[in-house]
Amino acid sequence: MKKALITGITGQDGSYLAELLLEKGYEVWGMYRRSSVDSHKERIEPLGGKINLICGDLTDHSSLEKVVNEAEPDEIYNLAAQSQVRISFDQPFLTKEINWLGVEKLLNVAKKNASNAKIYQASTSEMFGNVTESPQNENTPFKPVSPYGESKLNAYKIVKQTREEGHFACNGILFNHESPRRGIEFVTRKLTEGLARIKLEIPQRETGIDYLELGNLDAKRDWGFSGDYVEAMWLMLQQDMPKDYVIATGETHTVREFVEASAEVVGIKINWEGEGINEVGYDQKGGKIVRINKQFFRPNELYELKGDPSRAKEDLGWAPKVSFKELVKMMAESDLKRLKEYYHTL
Repeated sequence: MKKALITGITGQDGSYLAELLLEKGYEVWGMYRRSSVDSHKERIEPLGGKINLICGDLTDHSSLEKVVNEAEPDEIYNLAAQSQVRISFDQPFLTKEINWLGVEKLLNVAKKNASNAKIYQASTSEMFGNVTESPQNENTPFKPVSPYGESKLNAYKIVKQTREEGHFACNGILFNHESPRRGIEFVTRKLTEGLARIKLEIPQRETGIDYLELGNLDAKRDWGFSGDYVEAMWLMLQQDMPKDYVIATGETHTVREFVEASAEVVGIKINWEGEGINEVGYDQKGGKIVRINKQFFRPNELYELKGDPSRAKEDLGWAPKVSFKELVKMMAESDLKRLKEYYHTL
């Protein structure tokens, strides 16, 4: 039986990956931070006693040694990170400590204590930054414009160096991927839950107002389903030779499209009025649904990221299964159902 260690087990990807590996007969170990297991325990509760949970932290070398020595993994999936781009501008040093130096610590521990383990590092399309070509592939130059993107790029380089030293280590350059398990702090979940609240006439979580506040509606992203993307992670570690892969759908949609598609699922049709930061979305009765708030614009805005997954298709036989509309429907229906059940029991 193969053993796998997943850092960031309580995250969206961690929970889907754990389910996949259990289905494939793995013994799964999950590393978590003490605070994260309390705030995101609902993602791993369905797994019950099927996984071995162990407390650790990427910033603590001794705890990493303890985790790796206890798990004795054949495969290591590093999914732990400070994963919010916007927060990275406010906390650049913390982001660097976790996303870059933490990865370096983990790799050093793995090389010493699990030298034969295959290692997957969660890289990101944010490394491309101000892109020079579209779509982006494995050979596209990186020009990150956020502390998050910079930290991930430095980790990416360390993984490549580890591979050149003779270890099986690879980067998955994943474009945006979502699910009903996505954190509420991310824009996709913010808007699917927010629109469900509007439909059910429940005030917004943070503001208490009855409409959504969003940033750049015209930003384009390549959105896929997390459950599809964790399969690509696993496939990368089943190869004879380690390589880095772009994982994406190859198509883009704007935040505006995500809003409109989500609203349609919950039974709202949005009509837009105004331009720029003065644009407002109204429902059929003239009720305010969406307002632009400059607070939610990034200091350095990326307007379009689009991936080319050709290498993954050719080498791994991987392709996304869930379409954009199916993804939005899945998320919006999940939030609507959850809120109905929760407020019905109050």
